[in-house]
Amino acid sequence: MQKLLTRAEAWELLNEYTKTEALLHHALAVEGVMRHFARLAGEDEELWGNAGLLHDLDYEMYPDEHCKKVVAILQEKNVDEKFIRAICSHGYGTCTDIEPVSQLEKTLYTIDELTGLINATCLVRPSKSVLDLEVKSVKKKMKQRSFAEGVDRDIIKKGCVMLGADLGDIIRETIAGMRDVSDDIGLTGDVSAVTQ
Repeated sequence: MQKLLTRAEAWELLNEYTKTEALLHHALAVEGVMRHFARLAGEDEELWGNAGLLHDLDYEMYPDEHCKKVVAILQEKNVDEKFIRAICSHGYGTCTDIEPVSQLEKTLYTIDELTGLINATCLVRPSKSVLDLEVKSVKKKMKQRSFAEGVDRDIIKKGCVMLGADLGDIIRETIAGMRDVSDDIGLTGDVSAVTQ
């Protein structure tokens, strides 16, 4: 019988395949944001959170097989196929042709790149914090193509269209989700260090 992983099982599995601190922080950021969006949508927080936590499970060890190797890893653990599909769909158009269909899938697709952009934006701020970050700062950095060049802005925009949501609203809620886990992802910073 297929199963869903507990949060503890998902975390243990992530640490088996991911050793880099930056990638672990990214996984925790995406988990926090997915949990936040699950609460807003009245959906299963653990399910959405675990999808966020494990979305890049195969990325460090198998970069050339990203969103493909994860299928075998999770099938071996007898994990629910819908969960596996959700994880694979976040690579739609870049490394898979699995289109995000469910609310969970569309949300994960949209906020994966956005958390990276927000993270990079925080690190160039005096406070180094997500706690005092505003939507307008992220939008400004989003327009600067030379900033955080690895972030695919088109995916963020396509995701907002898929969700039928305003970019500003998605940025605001993604920041809120990252604030929930700011200690875990190293973005609490020092807001008091910023002169008013």
